[in-house]
Order: sequence, then C-alpha cells, then structure tokens
Amino acid sequence: MDKIKLAAISAFGLEAVVKRELNDLGYENVVTDNGWMYFDAEAKDIPRANINLRCADRVMLVMGQFEALSFEELFDKTYELPWEKWISKDGRFTVKGKSVKSKLYSVPDCQALVKKAVSKKLCEEYDVEWMPETGAEYTILISIHKDVATVSIDTTGAREGLFKRGYRERSMEAPLKETMAAALVSLSYWKKDRILYDPMCGSGTIAIEAAMIGRNIAPGLNRSFASQNWPAVKEEYWKNAKIEARKNIDLDSEIKIYASDISAKAIKIAQENAAEAGVDDCIEFFVKDVMHIKEPMCPYGILITNPPYGERIGDISEIEKIHEHLGKVFGRDKTWSSYFITSIESFEKDFGRKADRKRKLFNGDVRVDFYQYYGERPEKQED
Repeated sequence: MDKIKLAAISAFGLEAVVKRELNDLGYENVVTDNGWMYFDAEAKDIPRANINLRCADRVMLVMGQFEALSFEELFDKTYELPWEKWISKDGRFTVKGKSVKSKLYSVPDCQALVKKAVSKKLCEEYDVEWMPETGAEYTILISIHKDVATVSIDTTGAREGLFKRGYRERSMEAPLKETMAAALVSLSYWKKDRILYDPMCGSGTIAIEAAMIGRNIAPGLNRSFASQNWPAVKEEYWKNAKIEARKNIDLDSEIKIYASDISAKAIKIAQENAAEAGVDDCIEFFVKDVMHIKEPMCPYGILITNPPYGERIGDISEIEKIHEHLGKVFGRDKTWSSYFITSIESFEKDFGRKADRKRKLFNGDVRVDFYQYYGERPEKQED
C-alpha cells in the first residue's frame, strides 16, 4: 500500500499532548512544526486517526511541501502533485489559505492560483474541459510559512473539526471545546482509578471527556468525516477502524466522576450530553453552588475545572471570591491535585498559592493559562 504523509493539527500549547496520542496509536517518528504533527501513514490511517484522536483539531493529508518564492513556482509545483489519486472526477473542491512571513503574502491570489493549478491537472487527467464539482467535498489548504508552502487536503471536514463529537446537542454559553477538555484531563494526574470532580461543570464537557478517556471510547465513533465520501479511502477502512475502536472500549472498570454546577438547567443539559455520549453511568451530576463546598469529598481526588472568564465573567469581584474559596477548600488539602483554566491573570493571587506549573494555551481565540497544583499521590495498595 502506498505511503502517505498525514498531519494532525492542534491548538497552541497542545502539541506534546497530540504527539503522545499519535505515539500511543503506534505512529512513530512524529515531527512537530508550528502546531502540525507530521507522521507517515497509509490511506487506512485516515479513518483511524480521525476516529481516535481526542486533542487534535483536524487531520490533514499532506500533498506536498516546497519553497515558493513566486506565483509561477507555486503554480507549477502545485500542478505537479498527484491530485488525481485523491480527488474524484466529480470532486467538489475549495481552497483555503494563509501566509506568514512570506514573499507570497496575498492569500486570495495564492488560493486562486492553487485552485487553477489543481483544476488544470484534474481536467488533463480526466480528459474534460471543466470539473463539474458535484460530488464529494475536498477542502485544500495552502499554508505558506517563511516561503515554504504546505499543500494539504482536510480529511476531517472544513465545517466540523474533531471537537465535534456528536454528543453535545445543547450547551451553556462559552463552552469549553471538547478537544481542549480532553487535553486538560490528559495533562492532569487523573487516572480512571481516582476520583475526578468538576465543581463548575456547565454542560459537562470536562467530566464527559474524562469518562470517555476512562472507558477508552474513541471520540469520533459517532460522527461523520469528509473523507468518508472519498473513493480513495475505502469503506472497509472505516469499517475496520470502527471495529478496532469498539473492541478497545473498557466497560468493566469502575469509574467515579462527579460534576456540579449552580445552574439546574446546566446540570440537566450535562446529564443529557453524558447519556448521548454513553457515559452517564460514570458521572454523578448534582446542583451545588461552588461557594457552598466546605471540604473535599475524599482524599487524593483530582479537581479539573473551567471557572468563569471571558463571555462568562460576570462581576470580577465575584469571580475573585470563587478563586479565593477554591484555594481555601482545595488549595490547602495536600492530597488533592487541582487544575484550573482561566484568562484571569490574578488567579494565583486570589487562590493564595503559586501554581506548581502554569501552561499557556488558547481556548479558541482567547489566550488562557492552565494552572496546575500537584497533590500527594496515593500509595499503591497491595493486592
């Protein structure tokens, strides 16, 4: 089977998490460059990567990389790529683009040129005067960084990145993306034999993603992808990838996750989302004001939460009080490990303690920090 080059794209700050995911899936020699994790693969890995990756935004099929100092060079080198191997005779394709620190800085001109080069190649290969563009969808990306052009096709789907799991039909305002929530869990000390608690759960995304990690439920099992309609990615590849993913699901482990929110409406939505994701048996949801929490429910727990900020900020003084209260309840307990994602720079001061580690991330377009406080680890019990 022909070798291809794939790339998983991630949000800033999550490259190491996505690289680890790829390694766990068996892909070696992963090369990271500007938020792109390149890896060698075959066509059958397109379904496998899309179905299993939790923290990546999308999976790209890399058609080629080359230096492009002129429009003529961009056209010629794009034309030389094997588009006919992937885009069908009736393929419907659009071109998106971006350019950073490059001579070819006009993105619309680059897009138009790539579209023209691909069209010319396909018309010649299929011996037609024009492409009907009535069939499967292909979104081509021309990305130029420091005069090096990367030309790729989005295998996930331009309108719905990998964060669209299919379980979150309803959500509260300013929800955390599913991919980011999964990354926060992956960056924590949480394992499925430990208790996890989110005291400001909103629509339940952190708790649900943790439960899916604990159950080893592949996040893309219940959704569709653009490349499902590509003739080059055979139906049997999708079938085999789903069979493999279903075999890996762990239905036996006892998983205890707790999630609460001040809003009864939010809890109802969270419960519906958890049921849709198939993990409602792992999570206990309940209505509770975070300010009414007096002490941790047990020792050696993991707290991961997304306190209000940005669109959810409300009164800043109220938010500061929440931070302070969390510090008093969880920050002083030596056995709990606590993790908070927020854009509010006074968090450590409010919490009353400097974080053991602070990681810069981006939640959508909002620059945030992930504050990590490490508690003692439980001693391993002997059998």
